[in-house]
Amino acid sequence: MKKVGIVMGSDSDLPIVEKAVNMLESLGVPCETHVYSAHRTPEEARQFALNARKNGFGVIIAAAGMAAHLAGAIAANTTLPVIGIPCKSSVLDGMDALLSTVMMPPGIPVATVAIGGGANAALLAAQIIAVSDEELARKLDEKRARDAAVVLEKDAAICEKYSR
Repeated sequence: MKKVGIVMGSDSDLPIVEKAVNMLESLGVPCETHVYSAHRTPEEARQFALNARKNGFGVIIAAAGMAAHLAGAIAANTTLPVIGIPCKSSVLDGMDALLSTVMMPPGIPVATVAIGGGANAALLAAQIIAVSDEELARKLDEKRARDAAVVLEKDAAICEKYSR
């Protein structure tokens, strides 16, 4: 199975990245996590992206706040799918990061999840890998079924209590 590379621009993004790591672990998807800044360590970020395919990665998740150029910088240096997680900052509540992540020029796509969307980034990465991995596809189907069952249990409890 291909690995998921996770890169965060700062360790302050770790609470969001942990959600992605935990989701991938729950699905049995191997991942590797790094702190590389598009601005402070651009060469390390570039080398990670350039070598990602030969190092066994199938998807890269990049989490960054504020200017949030990390996902774009990674995507500029690989043709692997890149998923950006815009992270909330104290200045503009993550809108700056969202716009920086989603507004990529033609030819350098970055899939973008919600501000702080670590779990969804992991699920999207797993879905991409599951295109060629039937066991992972089965695990994703089972997760969806479990999630639906939880909602239906809550519905039944609410209906029982409030439907007259």
